[in-house]
Amino acid sequence: MTVLSDKEILQHIEQGEIEITPFEPACLNPAGYDLRSAIELTINPSQSRLVASLEKVQLGLSVMAYLYLRSSLTREGVIGGFAVVDPGFSGQLTFNFHNLGENIVRVEKGEPIVQIVFHKLGSMANRGYAGKYQKSVGIVESKRAQPC
Repeated sequence: MTVLSDKEILQHIEQGEIEITPFEPACLNPAGYDLRSAIELTINPSQSRLVASLEKVQLGLSVMAYLYLRSSLTREGVIGGFAVVDPGFSGQLTFNFHNLGENIVRVEKGEPIVQIVFHKLGSMANRGYAGKYQKSVGIVESKRAQPC
C-alpha cells in the first residue's frame, strides 16, 4: 500500500476513485485531507462526544483510508476513536472524541478535526464495503449489537 500525495489525491478525485463533498482546496494537505466538524461541539473534561464529518467521503475499490486526530486537539487533551475506511465506503464519518484534559474543549462547525490519509491498495478489492455504516448521514450511534 502506498500513501497518496496531494497530487495523487486530486488525480483520484478526477478519476472518480475518491469523492469528498464538499471539497475545500485549503483542506488538502501534502499527504491527506482535513475533514471538518459538521457541528459546533463542546467537550467537557472526562466527557466523550460523537461528531460527524462535514464531508461525505466515497472511496472506489482501489483505495482505503486511515483517520488521525488533528494534533492541535491532542494538545488540548482530546483523544479519538477511529476505524479504517474500507474500499467502497460512502457516507459521512462519525468520530468519538474524549477529553482527558482539565479544560473544556470547543470545536466550531467547519473546523478541521481529523486528517484522512488515503492509501492505494496493491490490487483492487473484490467487493466494496457493505457494512452497517454504509451511506451514513450525520452522527451515527453504535450499531455493534446488530449482525453483519
